Amino acid sequence: MQKKSNLTLYIFIALILGVIVGYIYNVSVINAINININNADVHIKDINTKLVLSHDTTTSQYIALKAEKIQQLKISKDNNSIREDKLEGFTILSDIFLRLIKMIVAPLVFTTLVVGVAKVGDIKAVGRIGGKTMLWFLSATLVSLLLGMLFVNLFEPGRTMHLPLPDSHLSTGIKKTALSLTDFIGHVFPKSFIEAMANNEILQIVVFSLFFGVATAAIGEQGKIVIKAMDAIAHVILKITGYVMKVAPLAVFGAITAVIAKQGLGVLSTYGIFISEFYFALIMLWLVIILAGFIILRKSVFKLVSSIKDAMLIAFSTSTSEAAYPRVLIELERFGCSNKIVSFVLPLGYSFNLDGSMMYMTFASLFLAQSYDIHLSFGHQLSMLLVLMLTSKGVAGVPRASLVVIAATLSMFSIPEAGLFLLIGIDPLLDMGRSATNVLGNAMATAVVSKWEGELDKDASTEIDSMI
Repeated sequence: MQKKSNLTLYIFIALILGVIVGYIYNVSVINAINININNADVHIKDINTKLVLSHDTTTSQYIALKAEKIQQLKISKDNNSIREDKLEGFTILSDIFLRLIKMIVAPLVFTTLVVGVAKVGDIKAVGRIGGKTMLWFLSATLVSLLLGMLFVNLFEPGRTMHLPLPDSHLSTGIKKTALSLTDFIGHVFPKSFIEAMANNEILQIVVFSLFFGVATAAIGEQGKIVIKAMDAIAHVILKITGYVMKVAPLAVFGAITAVIAKQGLGVLSTYGIFISEFYFALIMLWLVIILAGFIILRKSVFKLVSSIKDAMLIAFSTSTSEAAYPRVLIELERFGCSNKIVSFVLPLGYSFNLDGSMMYMTFASLFLAQSYDIHLSFGHQLSMLLVLMLTSKGVAGVPRASLVVIAATLSMFSIPEAGLFLLIGIDPLLDMGRSATNVLGNAMATAVVSKWEGELDKDASTEIDSMI
């Protein structure tokens, strides 16, 4: 594996190069395509307005407008396709890396969690650790949502927009998901372990692993053979992780280049205030998380933050916290967290403790309400916060989960779903900060639970280094 300092340096260089190359490629190649898409979108918006005002659908003018709308939609779709083709060379770099990471995550969660639970052995101990873990998760989720609500009310980023209420028939194309007990149960309890592994359903894998680990410990001597085999497999997967991480800088370069080339630096100026205010709120959340960690971990919390900076950079650059999972696991064990705690808490965190995503949900939802001059009382905002807390737990592993949950929540508070068009364009930039924050929150939760359990060993780095 690359030295930690080298990996950080290479990722940072890849970030800078990605911005430069992306900007050059945007100006020289993509900008002309973007102009065609924007012009088509403006025409479509104008046509939609005229169609809404037209009451007679049988007139030649109405029919002509419908035909023109179809033509403009085709222009927009064709240019979007051309743009994606032009960016394919860059996106393929990050796609390869993310596929390799997904190849690792499911077996790594299974093997390490089985070994961890089997070593704990006592089902009461598993329940105790689980209780402490969920206590931290629920507290962190609530704090994240409240901070998002606080800062969006403080900054009021949508107040200057004064958007008219849109046509109710306009759709964003984002499939909404409502709070459903059936869906939540489906994400928790697997009907097939193989299917859960294939789909990277982390929560389902955790449930099966808990049963498997407890059963392995219960059969005594025969179980020790299984534990030894699983431990060996985990070592092999960690070694593979070391190989995969060597291509992380290339993945970061590809991901950043594609985002900047597609959106251009202009998106930063257009939405600069909103983006900067959201990132300021994220930094405040970081400080709260680190402060909470400091109360329990004392000065070693700074060592923890330093040790996971590579993982946070990877999550930031690729816009997915899952990409950082193997690296976080390694760094937490190097930091001194018990293997059984890490393998138990970290997978749960990826379903129940997405702090950055939680903050974004309240921040974005209330931003849209402000944009349409929709006043929500403090009681309504608290109701939205509780709804988001519940609905977010049922969409673990859903692509663009934050936007999906927001889409489902908006209709409950009479906020136009079409407002999501304001966020779709900049969502990749916001997702970077969310993903890095999720990594920090889960790493801190794991270290804190390890400390609570008296399982924090300051001299564990030699053992984990030997694995990789």
